[in-house]
Amino acid sequence: MDKKERDDILDQAMGDYGDELVRLAYTYVKEEHMAKDLAQNAFVKCYNQLGHFREESELRTWLYRITINECKDYLKSWKCKKVQLVHYIQENTQKYQKSLDQKVVQDSVNQEIKRIVYSLPTKYKEIIYLYYYLSLTIDEISEVTGVNANTVKTRLRRGKKVLKPIMEEAEIYGSH
Repeated sequence: MDKKERDDILDQAMGDYGDELVRLAYTYVKEEHMAKDLAQNAFVKCYNQLGHFREESELRTWLYRITINECKDYLKSWKCKKVQLVHYIQENTQKYQKSLDQKVVQDSVNQEIKRIVYSLPTKYKEIIYLYYYLSLTIDEISEVTGVNANTVKTRLRRGKKVLKPIMEEAEIYGSH
């Protein structure tokens, strides 16, 4: 088979089966650019081996077999494992960076909230602290402070009423 015949066969095959081979490769590697590279590699191998093609099967099925083998070889390769590792590291680094950034922002907001709560009169500050930071119930706060439960409720409500405009001014109301 001369070069002209091989060129013609390859041109026809690329037109007829190019998209199919890319889709086939994609089912293995799940990455569009790599699927295109593997389909291209299959065509190169096909071109180089056309002289050995026995025509026991259709050209199309032979190209599928070459593409599948290319995909399997790629998936076993160090390059594939390295690419997967790089993607894994990038994804987790971004997640970690986002969570670290969020933690820094949240810590800053929490510090600001504490500062505001600590600036309240003691009768409100202690109730707010026990209720929101230590998660005590109204009855537990009443027992700890020795203040009637209804008085605890009133101080909690009034303390929140005092806090709301201060926190709105600081633009942190509702973020905690």
